[in-house]
Amino acid sequence: MSGPNLEHDASDDVHGDVSVDRLALAEELSGTSADGSIAIASADAAEYALRLGDDALVLAQQLGMWIARAPELEEDVALGNIALDLVGHARSLLHYAGTASGRSEDDLAYFRDEPEWRCAWLFEQPNGDFAHTIARQLAASVYLFELYSRLMHGTDEVIAAIAAKSVKEVDYHRDHATQWVLRLAGGTEESRRRMITAIADTWPYVDELFADDALVERLAETGVAVLPSTLRPGFEEVIDEVFAEAGLERPTGRTAFIASGGGREGRHTEHLGPLLAEMQVLARAHPGASW
Repeated sequence: MSGPNLEHDASDDVHGDVSVDRLALAEELSGTSADGSIAIASADAAEYALRLGDDALVLAQQLGMWIARAPELEEDVALGNIALDLVGHARSLLHYAGTASGRSEDDLAYFRDEPEWRCAWLFEQPNGDFAHTIARQLAASVYLFELYSRLMHGTDEVIAAIAAKSVKEVDYHRDHATQWVLRLAGGTEESRRRMITAIADTWPYVDELFADDALVERLAETGVAVLPSTLRPGFEEVIDEVFAEAGLERPTGRTAFIASGGGREGRHTEHLGPLLAEMQVLARAHPGASW
């Protein structure tokens, strides 16, 4: 299955690289500006980086739950690698977000309560069966590819550098999800039924990804961010291409409703709390511990 024209250079894939502080900004994801000074995020840039970091970290936690549970041994490795990529993105983004408040990436990951998180609802949706995970991953990775492709040319040096590295990895994530959609939709009657159900269950949460608000409008004016609404045409083009090859249709009727969203303001579904409790329990039980 060739899939849509989403090829990438596999030689560039280095999964699980979570270094953030030691290398030059132009080469990796340091917290310094091009002139060597420490980069301190503005309040708005920090809030924006927090949103992106929360999306990545929550999705990483979801995918990590598949390790030793995936349908194939190869998928244990693939989903683990994708999760590690996302942890790397989250570390870099949360590190930068924390420069505005003096909080570390660990502080932001492990010592914020649910209302302080800024992830969109799509990322906190449960894994469900494998088809549900793939449907969520397709929407997330196509969106993130469009986003990082634009942010890498932005005016904030740190966010642009994080996006430039992340987009190469998200390109692989997008291709991985595409191939699985084609495989499940074109497989047995049962696998196709599950893929159709998964898309119907996932699609209500897509709309929130493209909602503009006052924060992104301010940042877009200075080139730091992009308006989410402007990402939708590119997203729709890729999704239409994937669905056409897979013989799938957009959800219609009662399955086409749009979830209200609210994750960017700290309003979340019932799924985020248990995820955070599991992720944060060790750090909170032993604060400041080191191994």
